[in-house]
Amino acid sequence: MTELDEYFMRYAISLAQNGIDDGKGGPFGCVIVKNGEIVGEGCNQVTSTNDPTAHAEIVAIRNACQKLNSFQLDDCTIYTSCEPCPMCLGAIYWARPAKMFYACSRTDAANVGFDDDFIYEEINRPIEERKIETINFLRDEGLTVFNNWADKTNRIEY
Repeated sequence: MTELDEYFMRYAISLAQNGIDDGKGGPFGCVIVKNGEIVGEGCNQVTSTNDPTAHAEIVAIRNACQKLNSFQLDDCTIYTSCEPCPMCLGAIYWARPAKMFYACSRTDAANVGFDDDFIYEEINRPIEERKIETINFLRDEGLTVFNNWADKTNRIEY
């Protein structure tokens, strides 16, 4: 780690503290950096916005993508105050940054009431054994749209 990495991680941690001090949500903060410049940041805003997807990493990714006018975070580094939950980890992989640093572990988060283990367990269960009933139907109609996408010559790949 460099002094600059420490600076950005401390900034992410300060966003987490500011978020709880301002009543925005849980104790999570995230900064996205490209070429030494912050291009996106966010703190958890789940309870203040009534949006279960408003985790710090998601807020920061949206912010950075808007600023960069791109749906990918090429050559970016993510600094987050906690190991990302499954939703945020998925979003991070879709955004394709070069690197990610985190401060607290998911075990640390569980110790203060943010336990994501049940989601990791659910992902590994067969669909028919998951806690939320999930039903597959109208697949043929759905496949028509997928096939239309596959046939589209001017689509933007991602």
